[in-house]
Amino acid sequence: MSLRILATGGTFDKRYDPVTGKLGFGESHLPSIVERARLGSEVRVQIVMLIDSLEMLDEHRRRVLDACRAAPEKSIVVVHGTDTMVETAAVLAGAALDKTIVLTGAMVPFSVGDSDASFNLGAAVAFARALPSGVWVAMNGLARPWSDVRKNRVAGVFESLG
Repeated sequence: MSLRILATGGTFDKRYDPVTGKLGFGESHLPSIVERARLGSEVRVQIVMLIDSLEMLDEHRRRVLDACRAAPEKSIVVVHGTDTMVETAAVLAGAALDKTIVLTGAMVPFSVGDSDASFNLGAAVAFARALPSGVWVAMNGLARPWSDVRKNRVAGVFESLG
């Protein structure tokens, strides 16, 4: 089953800069992760942008939506920053595309030890291939409808609203 992975940035793709002592963006880690995971030629990685989700504006969310619309694949994973993932999911859901779109991210950058990035990406790929059409958030090994999830900043996990 063909799948598209869209990179938007977020903690997932941040790197530590030893000169400034800050986290920032270089190239996305996604192409090398996908290659190492042996996901096959039916997976396409597309870099939409590399920004912190706290800097995302409506125009950025429209770019993500446009990329989802233009993708020929019916299964899409959007790697996104966790702080505003639900806001972008709402925009995607409002378009009512006949696709399975799964948003995921990381609490700890891929480039840092003990990162949850690879696990979350792998789970999101599986969910995107198995779940019905709609917009989902997949974090911490669970996938929930976008409208039934929130980031628990104290616990550092995503949880159901219910």
